[in-house]
Parts: sequence; C-alpha cells; structure tokens
Amino acid sequence: MDTKNIEKKDGKVRFQVTVEPERFEQEVNKAYLKNRKNILIPGFRKGKAPRKLVENLYGEGVFYEDAMEAIALECYRAGLEVVEDRTVGDPAITDYKVGDDKSLTITFEAALYPEVTLGEYKGLTAYKPAVNVTEEQVDAELRAVQKRNARFLAVDRPAQNGDTLLIDFDGYLNGKRFKGGKAENYKLKLGSATFIPGFEEQLVGAVAEEDRDLPVTFPEDYGNELGGKDVVFKVKVHEVQEEQIPELDDDFAQDVSEYDTLADYRASLRRDLEARAEERNTAGFRSALMSKAAEGVTVTIPDVMINTRVESIVEEYTRSVSVQGYTLDQYLAMLNMNEASFRSFMRPQAESEVRSELMLEKIAQVEGLAPTAEEIEEEYKKSAEKYEMDLDYLKSVLKEEIVKGELTRKKAADFILANGVPTDKPETDQAEDAPAEAEAPAEAETAAEAEAPVEKIEAPAAPETVEKIEAPAAPEEGQV
Repeated sequence: MDTKNIEKKDGKVRFQVTVEPERFEQEVNKAYLKNRKNILIPGFRKGKAPRKLVENLYGEGVFYEDAMEAIALECYRAGLEVVEDRTVGDPAITDYKVGDDKSLTITFEAALYPEVTLGEYKGLTAYKPAVNVTEEQVDAELRAVQKRNARFLAVDRPAQNGDTLLIDFDGYLNGKRFKGGKAENYKLKLGSATFIPGFEEQLVGAVAEEDRDLPVTFPEDYGNELGGKDVVFKVKVHEVQEEQIPELDDDFAQDVSEYDTLADYRASLRRDLEARAEERNTAGFRSALMSKAAEGVTVTIPDVMINTRVESIVEEYTRSVSVQGYTLDQYLAMLNMNEASFRSFMRPQAESEVRSELMLEKIAQVEGLAPTAEEIEEEYKKSAEKYEMDLDYLKSVLKEEIVKGELTRKKAADFILANGVPTDKPETDQAEDAPAEAEAPAEAETAAEAEAPVEKIEAPAAPETVEKIEAPAAPEEGQV
C-alpha cells in the first residue's frame, strides 16, 4: 500500500492510500463470493452465476464498493503509520477511485488530535478557608446521631403531632381506587408535611385500630390526572408510636461508637467534621485552580471529541436513572426537557471536560508525569477490589491505556494542586462559590420518611463523570 498526498489543514488530515491491483482483485473476488448467493440470473441456479456474467450484466464495478469497504480500515491504519499524527474519531472516506490498472485509491479525512498551548498552571492562587468547626456544629452532628438512634414505642393514647402512625391507606376517586394511592403498614410522622395538605391533619387524635375516611383535594399542580381532584383515603390506624430520644450520656456513646465516654465520642465527631470540611475545602481549592489553569489554555477542540463526550454523558444518565426505575425520557420530562435539548444543555459541560482533560494530558507530558507499571497494576487491583471483580477479567475488559490515561490526568491535577497557593480571602469571582468551612448535617429522616413510596415525586440525582455534571433542578410535582 502506498500513502501519498498528505495534507493537514483546519485541524484535519487528508491523505490517499493506494492498494495494488492484485490485492484489490482479491477483495473484489471476496465480495463476489459473499454476494453471489443472493444473485439470480435466468439460466443459472441462484448463487451459481459466474462473476464475469454478473459484471457484464450489472457493470464491471458492481462489487467495487463492497471490496473497498472491506479493505478501508486496513488502508486507513497503514496511512496513519506514514502520517505519524494522532487522530480522533472515525475517519471519513471522501472519495475512492479504481485506476486503469485496477488499483484502488481511497481518500481519507480525519480530525487531528488537538494541539494544546498551556497557560499558567504553577503557582496559581485560589481561596481556601481555614477549617473552623464550631461547638454548634458538633452539637448538630450529635443531635443527628441521637435522632437516628431514636426508638418508636407504641402508646395507648390519641395521636399528636410528632407521633408516628403505622397505617394502611387506600385512595378513591369518584368511588374507584386510583393507581399509586394504596399502601400497607406505612409509617407516617404527623406534622412532617409528607402527604398532601389535609391528610395528616385529619389523623391527629386517632387511636390504635381506628378506621377513618379522609377527604382531601390534590393540589392543582400535582402533575397528573389527580391534580385538583377531590378524593377520599380510607385509613386504618394500627399503632400510635411515640418517638423516644436517647439521653446524651456515656451509655449513649458506648452504644453508638467505640468510645467509653460522651466527651471522647464528641471529640471524635469534631475530628470527623474537621476532616470532611478539609476535604470539601481542598476540593473547592482544587476546582478553582483547575478552572484558572484551563482559562489560559489555547486549543481548538474537534466537534467529534465534544460529541463523543456528550454521548457518554447521555449514556451515564441513562444508566443512573434506570437504577431508580426511570427511563431517560421520563427523567427529562420532569426537567421539562427532551433528549435534543438535554444534549444541547450538556454540550458546554462536555466541552469544558474535554478541555480540562487535554490540558492535564499536556501538563503531564511537559512535566514527565506518566504513571509507572506498578502504579497501573495497583490501580487495577483497587478497582477489582472496589467492584468485586476478578483481576484478570477486569484487565481483559478495561484497556490499560484507559487506566493509564486516568492516572496520568490525576497526576497532572495533583501537580496543579501541589503547586497552588491558598489564600484566606475569597476572590471576587469565587465569593459566591467559596467552599464551606464545615457543614452541620441536616436532621436525619426517620425510616418511614426515607422510604415513603407515594408522597413526593422527584427527579433522580444527576450522575457524575470526570467532573461533576450540573443538571437543572427537577421540579416537584406535588405530594400525596
């Protein structure tokens, strides 16, 4: 094979590869043998017509295109060895010709791997607040643990706000059951506003083994055929349960931790909060440095790279929402989007991710940050352990170049972080997004609140790729 007429322009490479007549003839004959079973010519049994006769009837080049397609990939790879440039995406065949000598010449066009010009990436400054965990935050963390360890005991009295009821309920619209309005042995905390207005309020004062009919009206914006409709829920109260919060003492510390005293357990909570705050602040610092480094990069990214990343984002979302029982179309409908608008929305994010990866690869090249064989092997082992997979099988399905690429980019990102300079005051463009010093956890949900099947419809959380993907918030469609 002969490669010629190499031309590089506008981020693309074009070249021609010529296949010798003898080799092309072999491919043409293979194409004939592959297709002859479908050829019927009068006077011959199906699939038995001679090649020469077929060519006489349908034209000499009847099998040329099939032959060209069969050998095209081999030709492209041979051409790349001569071009000696890295390309991205699938090549396009812009033309092919068969010469008088029956040689085949294919013209290829492919996007070149983009050239990256780095800006500043060492010594960058960004805001990183000092960790300062307050007593109030430790108290909040302790209360959350205390609440998670609460007990629910059946009581023989009328239900009050704050009590948890064990109930069966069955919803009726115009005397007929409606879908999604039935549950058994459901735990409902009164006053939690878990169900639609009027439902919980009508259960205040209920006692164990009582039956009640609850007339309620669904909100107008509920989001399906029940919106604005008057319905009746038939409710059976099995138990009235009172929440008992454990005392904060040494016994509590021993029950929920490895510590003997509440003071020691409290100190451990402070250390945990400080570690989490440090992790958040470092992540924010790292992200700010990465953004600054990326701002200085000059690169023209081929559309094919952005399109491929968008496709991977769509696939990741599809997998993520399917675990929660949604299709991608259902998820997007809750965001008032369709797949086309979603792809368009995610395109800037995809471009930003690709730009960051190209930058990190270039930094790794400049700084000599390639991972060692030992580091690659260790990464395989960590992944195999994390996903509980056989190591040899993992290696067979996960190409080493992928692992090597991930480690290379991580080394480059770590290099930027190690050479970054933290400041104790937020810059103007960072003030709104500055990382929190420490967060007190929200009060824990009860098991009943966490498992409620019908009370509230929410879009599933967005998945993460290399960088966190920010999706528009899903609208709430009401509560039952």
